[in-house]
Amino acid sequence: MTRPVRLAISGASGRMGLALLNLVRDDERFELVRAVVSAQSARLGKAAYGDVSALRFTGWDEPSGVDVVIDFSGPEGLAAALDVCEATGAALVTGTTGLDAAMEHRLAHAAERIAVLRAANFSLGVAVLTRLLREASAALPGWDIDIVEAHHNRKEDAPSGTALALGHAAAAGRDVKLEDVAVYAREGRPGARELGTIGFAVVRGGDIVGEHQALIMGQGERIELGHRATDRSIFARGALEAGAWIAGRAPGTWAIEDVIAAKV
Repeated sequence: MTRPVRLAISGASGRMGLALLNLVRDDERFELVRAVVSAQSARLGKAAYGDVSALRFTGWDEPSGVDVVIDFSGPEGLAAALDVCEATGAALVTGTTGLDAAMEHRLAHAAERIAVLRAANFSLGVAVLTRLLREASAALPGWDIDIVEAHHNRKEDAPSGTALALGHAAAAGRDVKLEDVAVYAREGRPGARELGTIGFAVVRGGDIVGEHQALIMGQGERIELGHRATDRSIFARGALEAGAWIAGRAPGTWAIEDVIAAKV
């Protein structure tokens, strides 16, 4: 696009939404036109950038004039954002997780008419890690693979969505489904490892932002591929890269790896 991308942020009062607001303010690629929050948000109607800001936290009452929606809300917020995208033709970038089968189906169906980019992790470094793991898994089919992840002690789900995404990438490299080869727990006397399985290990503690390591283990040697996040803003930066990239794209289901591929 020759003009700035007209951007709406869905879930603008959340941790990721606020990080996006902070970064996009000085990003000349974008014109921020909406900062969307839920009807229950304490920020609803307040200025997005202090008392002098003309931009307010709002709902979706006037959804026109948007090129891209970046969504980090929740299942209900994502549903509302998707309504807007389907009605206006805007592209959707979303990192919202915890979706049920009905929403998964709806997103897949929407991608027939609009551009949809989904990611469990918007770190560009993790995108590169995912690509490297897929290639290594394909190149070394007889080697064992384990994925180890660590997060802060407030994280409720395990393994992390990023660890699962890495598992799917490793499985795809061997043309199998993760559901058929994943091992999520080992205790007692589980016996010898079954060939071709992909294992997971989880650490929870302190204030760890996010660490992921893939161990690819052969006889007498191993490869370690890893990523360590030290600043949550990396996820917002990656989401903005995705938002700039997807503007004007053809309908379809896209991934953060597609953004990386365009840079190679």
